Amino acid sequence: MQQIEGRVAVVTGAGSGIGRAVSLELAACGADVALVDVSESRLQEVLKDIEALGRHATLHTIDVSDREQMQALPEQVIALHGAVHILVNNAGVSVNLPFAEQSLEDLEWISGINYWGVMYGCKYFLPYLQQQDEAHIVNMSSSAGLTGMAGQSSYAATKFAVRGLSESLYVELAATNVGITCVHPGAVATNIVADARMEADHKAKMLKMFHLAMPPEKAARLIVKAIRRQRFKLVFCVESRVLDFMKRILPVSTLRLMRWFKRRQPAVSDQVQTQ
Repeated sequence: MQQIEGRVAVVTGAGSGIGRAVSLELAACGADVALVDVSESRLQEVLKDIEALGRHATLHTIDVSDREQMQALPEQVIALHGAVHILVNNAGVSVNLPFAEQSLEDLEWISGINYWGVMYGCKYFLPYLQQQDEAHIVNMSSSAGLTGMAGQSSYAATKFAVRGLSESLYVELAATNVGITCVHPGAVATNIVADARMEADHKAKMLKMFHLAMPPEKAARLIVKAIRRQRFKLVFCVESRVLDFMKRILPVSTLRLMRWFKRRQPAVSDQVQTQ
């Protein structure tokens, strides 16, 4: 998009992490923002920060996995803002467990938010975006949308789906005014690990690691830059860049290497005995 100032953006998962940072970055660039999240208290804090920047924001406390709520959202945004030009499908959750240990509830939960939330956003907002002189969609995939990972089967499945949807839309929308960016971040310091469904000890270890992760503010700057430049694929964080490179040149060998490392990890039963 050549112009962000004076535009209206919708950001899901706007209450924290990358969603919060993108909302503030867009506001700093002169956009008004419709903030979408399940947590109203988180949204209230982001609202204050955006108003401090002199921009207008509205709160929409909804669950992106709820079809009826998402279907009604575009009209709500139009009624309050008059238009919509940018859609950032950022809301996401994680399950970090072996596939055999994930319940059907886990699978439905992660699919509802990570996959259907993005699908609903694209489906229901696209007709309104196409009415504008220029518009843009950002879909949040992951490094797990580049390769499968142990303990990330359902998460990777949803992020591969987001990637596939985004690639298809990129082709379909070639002759329209709507651009699209598919984002593949690595470790970013967000709440996704804290909110994830996983074994407690493993979560504690990952939370320590995420202290060294990329700040969400830096991720937001890269995403907004990609919107301006109409860039389709955005990969950031060292681990995502390495995985992307390896999967492009050695797609099967990369998986074999990951299997090699997996075989050398101690079994869960061994970990329990040594504690």
